[in-house]
Amino acid sequence: MRRAVRFAAALAVVLALLALGGAAIVLGEADDSPGLQGIGVLVVIAAAVGALRWRGVD
Repeated sequence: MRRAVRFAAALAVVLALLALGGAAIVLGEADDSPGLQGIGVLVVIAAAVGALRWRGVD
């Protein structure tokens, strides 16, 4: 049960970071802000790397 809760929490964090990064990319493009787009890309990459490295091992 504890492992399922940890997995759900990690999944929620990764999905939230992906949504935040995607929103930053879209809003940065609408406002013509290359810095915000770059931050959005970095957030998406960090979320993807974190998800791939996370194994859920106790």
